[in-house]
Amino acid sequence: MHLLGPSLLLLANILEYLAFSDSSKWRVEHPHTLYSWEGACVWIPCTYTVYSGRKDELEELIVYRNYKYDEATKSFEGLILYNDTKPWKGPDPLERVQFLGDQRSNCTIHINPVLEEDDGWLGLRMIKKNSKWMERIDLNVSKTPLPLQIQLPPEIQEFREATLTCLLNFSCPGYNIQLQWSLEGDPGGSLKERAITLTSLTTKTISTQSKLTFQPRWTQHGKNLTCQLWDRKAEQMLSKATVLLDVKHVPKLKIEGSPKEVNVTEGESVTMTCQVISSNPEVRNIAWLKDGTRLREQKTSTLTLFSVTKKMSGKYQCEAFNDVGSGQSDAVVLQVYYAPEPSRVEIFSSTAKEGDQVVMTCMSLANPPPTNYTWYHNGVAVPGRTSKIFQIPAVLLSQAGKYSCMAENRLGSSQIGQETELDIQYAPKEVTTVIENPMRIQEGDTVTLSCNYSSSNPGVTQYVWNFQGSQMKQPHEVLIIQKVAWNTRPITCAACNQWCSWAPIVNLDVQYAPKDVRVQQIIPSSEIRSGNRVRLECNFSSSRPRDVRFFWKKNGIFLKEGKELSFDSVSPEDAGNYNCFVNNSIGQTMSEARTLQVLYAPRMLHVAISPKDQVMEGKKAILTCESDANPPVLQYTWFDWKNQNLHHYDQMLRLDPVKIQHSGAYRCEATNQLGRVQSPPSTLTVYYSPETIGRRVAVGVGFCLATLLLAFWGVKLQRSWKRIRSQQGLQESSSGQSFFVRKQKVRRAPLSEEPNSLGCYNPVMEDAVSYAALRFPVGDNDTPRTGDARTLETEGPSPNTDDTVTYSVLKKCRVGDYENVLPNSPEDEGIHYSELVHLGVGERPQAQEAVEYVTLKH
Repeated sequence: MHLLGPSLLLLANILEYLAFSDSSKWRVEHPHTLYSWEGACVWIPCTYTVYSGRKDELEELIVYRNYKYDEATKSFEGLILYNDTKPWKGPDPLERVQFLGDQRSNCTIHINPVLEEDDGWLGLRMIKKNSKWMERIDLNVSKTPLPLQIQLPPEIQEFREATLTCLLNFSCPGYNIQLQWSLEGDPGGSLKERAITLTSLTTKTISTQSKLTFQPRWTQHGKNLTCQLWDRKAEQMLSKATVLLDVKHVPKLKIEGSPKEVNVTEGESVTMTCQVISSNPEVRNIAWLKDGTRLREQKTSTLTLFSVTKKMSGKYQCEAFNDVGSGQSDAVVLQVYYAPEPSRVEIFSSTAKEGDQVVMTCMSLANPPPTNYTWYHNGVAVPGRTSKIFQIPAVLLSQAGKYSCMAENRLGSSQIGQETELDIQYAPKEVTTVIENPMRIQEGDTVTLSCNYSSSNPGVTQYVWNFQGSQMKQPHEVLIIQKVAWNTRPITCAACNQWCSWAPIVNLDVQYAPKDVRVQQIIPSSEIRSGNRVRLECNFSSSRPRDVRFFWKKNGIFLKEGKELSFDSVSPEDAGNYNCFVNNSIGQTMSEARTLQVLYAPRMLHVAISPKDQVMEGKKAILTCESDANPPVLQYTWFDWKNQNLHHYDQMLRLDPVKIQHSGAYRCEATNQLGRVQSPPSTLTVYYSPETIGRRVAVGVGFCLATLLLAFWGVKLQRSWKRIRSQQGLQESSSGQSFFVRKQKVRRAPLSEEPNSLGCYNPVMEDAVSYAALRFPVGDNDTPRTGDARTLETEGPSPNTDDTVTYSVLKKCRVGDYENVLPNSPEDEGIHYSELVHLGVGERPQAQEAVEYVTLKH
């Protein structure tokens, strides 16, 4: 039977799982039970997750009220509060039940207003594709608003911060409620500002709570603390909860009657009672204190003092103890009246400085305080002094001595006590500074001074010297100055005890040579140019004695005596370093050198050639423009012998390598801020190098040989021309076969790399006729002749007897025909074209201007 029970329970769970879901796993989170009341609202935070491996969206959501499962129909039955399927739409504000979730994971529901019949449970039927789930949500709806719960800390103790919580198991956004605190005896409602309201609206918890944090006081013990649920809209209280505050605190005490002062006369008795006002927990024991010190033998609530004395005067308190701690009552002052005790004089400072204010007080213990005083100076009563304080606005030396007093009250007078001495002190008097040197003081001497005074109280302990703007302290009165300076300031000393008295100032009157001697340029005040008028003046700052003389030096050489040095027209030669000397009966002082700079345009300009004035071509020549100028030359310009600007602006002109063409005269021009000057010309001579001389000699010899050769050939050509003219008639009577050159070509130098020659050898050159063996076509009337010289080849009769033009190709010689002069452009090597015209026996055509005729022999 024991095994059957768990099995049936497991079977029931399986059946319920199969009834409410399918094979998919649903996980729905929401608060287990929600609380509300009639007319309020319900907010149900809800989330769901489906572990099916698919991301299908929620297709249908149905909200049932108090549903049941029908086994017969295998379906759920109940009142449907909400039913929605695809397509999803937003929440309808007019519907009481609103679905505020989504199709993925949020299933939050809002019911507004909630009705009493909604009490029970709700069912959330969620359907996805091939997956269904029913989730139960318990809903507790009451007819009246929910009660509040006040949560208290374990213990509330005075002056310790405590936090109280007012809890409401309800929260619904949009429903305007508020939790308020109130305390009995606190009409101002000061607790409202200390409370903090927190709202929790999650799938775990739904609540509204107000946390009140404050420091309770013992007066709040036993008071009612109330938390109210307030409807802001209706402005009425819905519910409340009240607790009684249990504030733990130390005993609160007071001395019965609580007079601030208890006055008795010495010898009388007094009784005081300690009363407990409040204590939580109860008091365990009581003690008494006097002036903060506990009285050991007094542990009851009543304290009785018999035959009091003045020593019993003071502040009395009672103290009670409980488990929290101890509490004390307010203090009660017990005053015991008695006659003044022997008096004494108190001086604020027993040593007073002359002229200061002195205040003396007559001290005598008495209760009530003394009302009359009598003062004594050196045993003699001081008239008119009847108050407790004896005040002297400006004390004199005559007021020093011993003082005493006597006090009186209504119970009697005191005895004259011990005397107190008033010591009047003062600074040293009649302080003077004395110079011990017997004669006048010169710069560098040793000077001895002493500081003297007439009287002092207390005695002098040190001396202070004010020397050269600083103070020196020493225990003795003598000051020795080694090598006194010429500008020693006035000196004074002070004799000091607690205060210092200064002597009148003493001037040493040191004699010295002139100081700060300097040369000043008076005219002109700015820069000096050549030709200006210049005046220098020698000045000094001080001299003792003032009777002085002035002297001048230039570059260390004496010039003249006098305070001024003038130049009517200054020149560059006047430039240099000038010093002036000033002397008196003590000594002589020289000024620092004053450099006199004279500005002038460039001068003494000339061109220096290196090396010297003659250089061989191919070497390097350097021309330097040398000048004298102040300020220095800013720019140099070079010119050649043709006065052409070389556009070179440096001081040095470099010719590297130098050529024959560089020979000539050169000038330079120098410019500064004051002017521009040109130098006289300097001639540069460039000589031929041995290599150039050899080349020029070779060219000259070749030119002479060429001239002789041309003359020789000219004679021979003239003779050949005469022969040609004499044979012209014979040629015209020949067979009439002639040709002329249609296009002349200039002979060109051979392209062969062989040595140049005088031309090809031609045996007919000397007769001015060039013979060539040519073969012409035979005409009808022409018969071949025998005996033609130098026939190259024998040909048959031409098939065409009308041909009148024959081309022949002549081979040119491989060497030049004339002197080896190369042509400007090469031509085709080895080919020379000639056009021959066969004139025949008929009438000759007219001669053409562009054709050179030549007669050929048959």
